[in-house]
Amino acid sequence: MISTSECVGYLAMALLVVSFVPKQLKTVRIINLASCFFFVAYGILLGWAWPIIISNGLVGSIQLYHLLLKKTS
Repeated sequence: MISTSECVGYLAMALLVVSFVPKQLKTVRIINLASCFFFVAYGILLGWAWPIIISNGLVGSIQLYHLLLKKTS
């Protein structure tokens, strides 16, 4: 049987792959931000896998920054 952490990992992976399909950069950023969120959750569920948490936390922060910057422009 598949564990919760594996489900979260597969969801994060699927979102990451799908995030590169759209042509609009805003859509790519939104889907990739969701992927980063699930990868951070996955890293936590794995028992605090810091490389996963830190890398996706940073990428997600960059995506969020660009989304908010564009919204105020």
